[in-house]
Amino acid sequence: MKQRAWDEPGAEQVLDGVFRIPLPLPDDGLRAVNVYAISEGSSVTMIDAGWALAESLAALERGLAEAGHSLSDIEQFLVTHSHGDHYAQAATVRRMFGSEVSIGAGERGSIEAMADPAFEPFSRIEQSLKRAGAEELLSDMLAWRRGARDKGPHVPWELPDRWLSAGTISLKSRDLEVVDTPGHTAGHVVFHDLVAGVLFAGDHVLPRITPSIGFEPGGADLPLADFLDSQRVVLERPDARLLPAHGPVTDSTHARAEELIAHHEKRLDETAAAVDSGASTTYEVAQHLGWTRHERRLAELDMFNQNLAIGETRAHLDVCVVRGWLDASEGTDGIVRYTRA
Repeated sequence: MKQRAWDEPGAEQVLDGVFRIPLPLPDDGLRAVNVYAISEGSSVTMIDAGWALAESLAALERGLAEAGHSLSDIEQFLVTHSHGDHYAQAATVRRMFGSEVSIGAGERGSIEAMADPAFEPFSRIEQSLKRAGAEELLSDMLAWRRGARDKGPHVPWELPDRWLSAGTISLKSRDLEVVDTPGHTAGHVVFHDLVAGVLFAGDHVLPRITPSIGFEPGGADLPLADFLDSQRVVLERPDARLLPAHGPVTDSTHARAEELIAHHEKRLDETAAAVDSGASTTYEVAQHLGWTRHERRLAELDMFNQNLAIGETRAHLDVCVVRGWLDASEGTDGIVRYTRA
């Protein structure tokens, strides 16, 4: 029998009472986001929510119907982090049916910033690119930003009902441990069902790709260091089946967490080597490195992913500085340059 593709629409039962429902992400290389429905009698607890899109809401409704539920059965959303493909649709459903929305307390800064009508993310991108020595990208990035704003989905950035801290959430049928896992975002959390042996991992541990680091307004000073520490937090807990936000369910969270740590350690070595080869700015280092599994050059990526790549390069450079491998200094032009320590 042909194996089901992970992004195939519908509801896949991953354990008793828990269904994985992939929701569409139009114009996004990730293809879909997994949300998880925990069925408890007549009510549902959702882990993550999806984009606030008509096609996403329709896919969620169809998936819930396959699991024997409707949108009105959603009692609450437990959201792993503040990115739009995880958080936005929770606000839509809350307005329709009064579902409660909860997210990690560490996301307060990002969500409050994005909920401000005066928030303009491009000003932050502009400042970041200038410090990276990538000013030549500004005009293209501005054009991309305008196009994305014009055609992209409207995201209803609203405050949650509850800010979560580390501890236990007791549902009707199971207990979920809320575990702080900052890195991908400052307030990312995962939900660990110790009895069932599963981890609702959000974007912290993904089976096929490496999560982006620190792509958010007003993020942490050292998001990569936080991310690596959070991987070790996962490794200190009992191993569990990995229920990720993107990609298929796999058998071991520990195995993938170890791979992610190894990937970033290798990347740190490559980053320092790029400086040894003559690159001094974040932009120059990013141009030295290969991107995606296909080792593409920076210029081969679209504007959105070039911005991600430059941000991730800066995160690796900052850890190299903290480890004493590199020195950093800001010039009178506002550009940060790196040299071997």
